[in-house]
Amino acid sequence: MTTIFSLLVIVLIGYLIFKKYNAQASLFFGGLLLLGAAIVTDNGVPLAEAKSSGSVMLDLFTFIKVTMSSTVAGLGLNIMAVAGFAKYMDHIGASQVLVKVTLKPLQKFQSPYIVMALGYLAGQMLNIFIPSAAGLGLLLMVTLYPVLTKLGVSKLSAVAVIATSACLDLGPASGNSVMAASNSGLEVTDYFMNYQFIVGGITAVVIAVMHFFVQRYYDTKGHGAEYSQEVDVDVKDKAAPIWYSLLPLVPLALIFTFSKMIMSSVKIDIPTAMFVSLTIAMVCEIARQGAKDTMSSILVFFDGMGNAFARVITLIVAGQVFASGLKTIGILETAINAATSASIPMAVLIILMVVVIALFSILMGSGNAPFFSFAALVPDIAAKVGVLPVAMLLPMQLGSGIARSMSPIAGVIIGVAGIAGVSPFDIVKRTAPVMIVALIVSTGTSILLTL
Repeated sequence: MTTIFSLLVIVLIGYLIFKKYNAQASLFFGGLLLLGAAIVTDNGVPLAEAKSSGSVMLDLFTFIKVTMSSTVAGLGLNIMAVAGFAKYMDHIGASQVLVKVTLKPLQKFQSPYIVMALGYLAGQMLNIFIPSAAGLGLLLMVTLYPVLTKLGVSKLSAVAVIATSACLDLGPASGNSVMAASNSGLEVTDYFMNYQFIVGGITAVVIAVMHFFVQRYYDTKGHGAEYSQEVDVDVKDKAAPIWYSLLPLVPLALIFTFSKMIMSSVKIDIPTAMFVSLTIAMVCEIARQGAKDTMSSILVFFDGMGNAFARVITLIVAGQVFASGLKTIGILETAINAATSASIPMAVLIILMVVVIALFSILMGSGNAPFFSFAALVPDIAAKVGVLPVAMLLPMQLGSGIARSMSPIAGVIIGVAGIAGVSPFDIVKRTAPVMIVALIVSTGTSILLTL
């Protein structure tokens, strides 16, 4: 009976999110339903006795408080610090300069589709330092889009490449990467260098090659020719010196330098690296703009942190509440027992998990919401089936971002489509073949690397 109820709740929450109900509210609602049902059916309680408020029903809400406290103090602070720094880099114009410097060498090539493929790789590299898919897409619409269209690439091809430029969510600055590393029990640098960089690098090359052939095929057939090549992007060019392109690289340089890969005697975590980098950037701004305005600009950093709390951290907490509900009521145990009794090969189990999270990403138009919801369950599942958590989390994390690029309701797709004046559905027709191959490659490579 509890299994049927749990499945109904899962379907209900999926339906609500698909219908554009707020994801956080939907996941909190689903989690509370499952935890309440677990109490009524004597399957479990939200909190252990040591943390209980003394009332099992009040513990439903105390559990949210406990979860939010631990998340904000750990994983949440990492993500908020990254978001704040990214916002500040955009504010002072450093992100724009970095994009321009990175893309400038592409203008030396004359073959339009080679430039397009290299443009994707450049965008994916920039995603390591500019973690916002929508923000990076906007910057590339200002810089890469004119280069591609002037060389003869169609409007839809150029937009399709730009829309997928952040599909892998690579690097320590990505919220999904930080979440995956945390649940894998790994340092974020270990996760990035030893797992994500290898699989993501191979997948990125495949995506670039696929874009070359798929977009050239569509352009040759004349698909999307009805769209004008003109585009007007209303973005103010922030006059920053060329050397400002180095500022977004400082946090990553600090994180890698003071890690066991280079200098293990000194340890630095993500928030510390971001605060050091912010200080360096503000000193540069004081020298260039003066002290008073620069001191006021620190609020941009804190506003970025606050926005990350509202948009990302609350989503993680809601996902954890929902995941805890699934675990407490016993549906997780039932699913694991069914999988082990059926002797499902580990590779097949991982593929099934990737397919599920990919479908949710497409339906929700988000890579964060489904990954944050399921990632918290993975350590328990991995322990029961006898594999490292990273073996499941790596393909799930990459798959969620890849699948997002096939969703016509994804923020980055809608954003670049609106700027270019094209249909999100026409963009997805061009991204889907590329992303399906990418999903197969990333999942297969992850399995070969981790199992």
